[in-house]
Formats: sequence, structure tokens, C-alpha cells
Amino acid sequence: MARRITIHQTISSIRKASNALSEKSVGFVPTMGALHDGHLSLVREARAKNDVVIASLFVNPTQFGLNEDLDKYPRQFERDAELLEQFGVDHLFAPPTNEVMYGAKHITYVDPQGFDEIPEGIKRPGFFRGVATIVTKLFNIVNPTRAYFGQKDAAQCCLIKRIVEDLNMDIEVCVLETVREDDGLAMSSRNAYLSAEERAASPIVYQSLCAAQEKFADRKSDLTSTELKDAVVAKLNSEPLVSEIQYVSIDDTETMRPIDIVGDTGAVVSLACIVGSVRLIDNIVLK
Repeated sequence: MARRITIHQTISSIRKASNALSEKSVGFVPTMGALHDGHLSLVREARAKNDVVIASLFVNPTQFGLNEDLDKYPRQFERDAELLEQFGVDHLFAPPTNEVMYGAKHITYVDPQGFDEIPEGIKRPGFFRGVATIVTKLFNIVNPTRAYFGQKDAAQCCLIKRIVEDLNMDIEVCVLETVREDDGLAMSSRNAYLSAEERAASPIVYQSLCAAQEKFADRKSDLTSTELKDAVVAKLNSEPLVSEIQYVSIDDTETMRPIDIVGDTGAVVSLACIVGSVRLIDNIVLK
């Protein structure tokens, strides 16, 4: 018999369910919905490695800045719930309103130091505070054994590992490889914003990262970050629909802090750019 998913709309409900699982391993997959195969790969891994799987679906307002896409972010709850049930999720925490997570008297936030100074934080002030706060709240509510995230959001993954270590949480953070379309585009809920023309041009993002990967693989000695950035930028500039390159960053794989020289220990190459009118982010790990 197929598993039936239990949907919880309140903190007290999901907490009661979670507290009853004290003798079982719990895999947790937090999402903002609009699920795609990237999300489902996390669910699949959680299902394989844990006794119980809990997912969350909440479009978190505190990680959106002014003039960002909070209001138009894709919302398709019924489809998402059906998918999660099909893939074996036992419990879904889906707060129906922002007030469930952020009550009228809410004043406490988790403010990680230094993340507003990395390129994604500079472009999106307050974003990492929003992520850190909601993830900490969800971890406290669900109390999972393991939590699952995708490498596509490399800086978020770094941040979440830091939170778990710094706040002494007994949670294993599992980061899975980015899931891509056949042409290399990283799967993302925001890909729905792409027009047909923009979608046709969007593989240039991954191709630009592969240019850095090729340069790293062919190196005869250590490379400078500038050499890698130049390879990425040159490839991006070959596509007329890339209207803006917001950043290309070469960072330490553990801290996401910029590095100047890349040797055998590798690096994370990440970027954000505008293709047509849509902001796309992606990264690749050199190793």
C-alpha cells in the first residue's frame, strides 16, 4: 500500500508528530514549493536513508528583499503535496500563512556574520539572515536526524552547515549534487519565469562554468582566480541575451570566502547573471 502523507498546518501539530518519532531516524527536506526533480532527488535520498521523511513547504518572506519576486513566486500546493506523497514523504509541514512562522510579536532573527559580504549577500542584502532564521526555526520544530539540500545553492549550504556547528545542533546536513536539465541548466523553481527565447539561451550559464572546469582540469600549475573568472565571463559574453553579469566568484569550498589562488584543493565557482529578464544563479565545484 502506498504511503499516505499527513499534512500539518500548525507548529504544534508537526511538533507532536515529530516528538513521537524519538526512536526513529528522520530525514527532513525543507522547500518553498514549486517542486522539480532537484527537490525530488532530495526526497528520494531522504527516503532511502531514514525511517521517516518530513518535508516542509513555506515561501519564506524574510529571505526576499524589496522589489524581489515574493508575490509572484510559483505556488502550487496541491501538485506539490501529491508529488511528495508519491515519493514517500510521511509528513508535510505547510504553514498556510506567514503568521504561523512569524507571529505578531516576532523580533528574533539569526544573523550570520560575514554572509552579507559575499557576492550573493551583496546583491541580496538580508537574504542570508532570512535563510538562517527560517532554517533554524524549522530545525527546532522538526528536530530531524538529517536534513537535505542541493549544491545549486552553495552559499546556503555553507551557511546551514555553519549554523548546525555553531549552534550545536545534532543534525547531519546532507548536500546533494545539482540536478540539471539535459542541456545543463540547473533545475530551479524560478526557471518557470524564462520565456522560450530565454530558455533556449540559458544553458550558457552552465557552459560558462564548464569553461572554468576545463581550465582547471588542463592546468599545469596553480591558477589565479582572475584566470578562472575570465574564462567564465568570456563564455557568458558570447550570448547576447546575457544582459548583466552580476558576479563571478571563486571561493573556498568550506567557507565560501574568496580565494586568489586555486590549486589541488579546488574551489567553488559561482555566478549570478541576467538572461533576458530572469536572474539565474549556478555554481560548480572544482576538484
